[in-house]
Amino acid sequence: MPSAEPGKIDIAVGATGAERRRSPRHLLDVALVVRGETAEMKPFEELTFTISVSTHGALVVLATKVVIGQRLVIKNPETQFETEGRVARLGAPYGGLAQVGIEFPKPSSELWTPSVAPKH
Repeated sequence: MPSAEPGKIDIAVGATGAERRRSPRHLLDVALVVRGETAEMKPFEELTFTISVSTHGALVVLATKVVIGQRLVIKNPETQFETEGRVARLGAPYGGLAQVGIEFPKPSSELWTPSVAPKH
């Protein structure tokens, strides 16, 4: 997918139509720790992985039920970098786990290991 010029939004066309993207996504399996609260307001921490990443977010799989708009803390255990994110999308189940689209409030390429960090 071609990358957008600075300040422009990429459009990724999938089976469900056009999706707006601020930066290109890359298929990448990165181990992450996701923390937050369950729908029952109980704290959770889950070791998981990404399906795809970008500087503005990631698609991860979670066993814990989350809701759109929910705030989460995402940490890369290899780099120790962590950032806050917001659940932006809930996708179809993947291996019995929920696909969760997480959006970062600002670009966070530091979350990915330096050798595979996506560029803007």
